[in-house]
Amino acid sequence: MDRFERQVILPGFGPEGQGKLKQSSVLVIGAGGLGCPVLLYLAAAGVGKIGVVDGDVVSLSNLNRQVLFGEKDLRKNKAETAVRYFQDKYSDIQWEIFPEFITVENAQELILGYDLVIDGSDNFPTRYLVNDACVLMEKPLVFGAIYQHEGQVSVFNHGPNSCNYRDLYPQMPSAKEIPNCSETGVLGVLPGIIGNLMALESIKVLSGFGKPLKNKVLFFNSLTSQTYEVEISANSDSKSSIPETWKDFEQMDYELACEGIKQLSWNEAMKLMGHDVAFVDVREPGELPPLECTGLMKVPFSTLSSQLDRFEDAEEVLFFCQSGIRSQKAAQQLQQVYPDKKIFSIRGGINALKS
Repeated sequence: MDRFERQVILPGFGPEGQGKLKQSSVLVIGAGGLGCPVLLYLAAAGVGKIGVVDGDVVSLSNLNRQVLFGEKDLRKNKAETAVRYFQDKYSDIQWEIFPEFITVENAQELILGYDLVIDGSDNFPTRYLVNDACVLMEKPLVFGAIYQHEGQVSVFNHGPNSCNYRDLYPQMPSAKEIPNCSETGVLGVLPGIIGNLMALESIKVLSGFGKPLKNKVLFFNSLTSQTYEVEISANSDSKSSIPETWKDFEQMDYELACEGIKQLSWNEAMKLMGHDVAFVDVREPGELPPLECTGLMKVPFSTLSSQLDRFEDAEEVLFFCQSGIRSQKAAQQLQQVYPDKKIFSIRGGINALKS
């Protein structure tokens, strides 16, 4: 008995649909709350080749929604850990691991070898970056996002006259509009629902079975269990905002354009240590793990606005927090007061710092 028997006997899907999945390849951006259920069901469905892109590591607060991971996986890279989980389950899938974040420098190389891209990221710069790369490469893109009690799913750039993410959201949000997940919260089941819908849309696109959410966005409310759809049409601002060439794309700074501040990785930040740079922990007292190093300043975000004069003599300032959200807001706040200073946020915060 074949493990895909129940799919193959489904009217309209059959051996042809299963064969298309087997010959297909998918690149999943993010192995977090959305990426975990996406990976679970694409692997179970029999997609032939799956790549996983994620430079983050597993933290304890992830475990209520990132169902591929457990306590023994803390501090491990998400992409590597997710693929290792599946390699023990399915031997007929070709896996590719990319333990890094997608950037303008690596996007073309990462996306090139795949039929479909799935965006399970949790930040706006990545969403716009992935969208623009897929438009340039003419790759279909399955998109999903969550906020508190609501989730949304859509299929972009799929076939002729297809809309993209910028048609839905032409304007990049400012740093003030970026929600703090530690403040808003989420029930772990919501990204599970949205991730499964993303997997379903991906299977439709790859197999030709059913009708994908092309030029539509499906919204789901977890409080009422209601869904509704919104039609998307082409937006004139969309086309003018997307880079026309790869050269233009590689010169884009999506983090700066979207959030108003520049983000650095820990490796990049460490290279600046000892170069007259203010290294600032904006976590609140008692947040773990502690970090001690020469020249470290501890300025809780809750008191930052009253201590801005402490940075008057610093030429460069690097902020970090637990997850990278408060540090972005801190950098944006300081930049308004000192527009000529070089101010950075460390991407992913302490959660991204490998032990």
